[in-house]
Amino acid sequence: MPRSQRNDNFIDKTFTVMADMILKMLPTNQKAKEAFAYYRDGMSAQADGEYAEALENYYEALTLEEDPYDRSFILYNIGLIHASNGEHEEAIEYYHKAIELNPRMPQALNNIAVIYHYQGEKAKEVGDEDTAEQEFRKAAEYWIRAIQLAPNNYIEAQNWLKVTGRSKIDVYF
Repeated sequence: MPRSQRNDNFIDKTFTVMADMILKMLPTNQKAKEAFAYYRDGMSAQADGEYAEALENYYEALTLEEDPYDRSFILYNIGLIHASNGEHEEAIEYYHKAIELNPRMPQALNNIAVIYHYQGEKAKEVGDEDTAEQEFRKAAEYWIRAIQLAPNNYIEAQNWLKVTGRSKIDVYF
């Protein structure tokens, strides 16, 4: 049974009904509609913490979706799942694929920075200052790019960049 038919709370059911109505009315081909249905089911499974099911849906959506912009969000969500599972290298790989298709995706840049910052903190904890500095440098690079695209976002990252002297700009907006 498709996930859209299993939702048991009012908000999920309402969203599903609305999404199905919009999907039927959209002037697009059947393949794109099917890709969206898989994407929608992937998002629902992901929200429920059913990551394996979400990945299955996202991979199926990728086989059907042709639009680069829409594909970028599918790839981004796959990256989110890998990051949630602690699979940082895979997450970074999918975030980069998303950015290749949609260079104006600050959330993917931010998530890459978060992973590098985390790895820098872990290296610092074990006394590997050189690796920590390399990871922090990469985090700063990605946060600066994200902030340039979305200057009102990532306030904590902006503060970290300023406090650590890694920012050449005082104010991004």
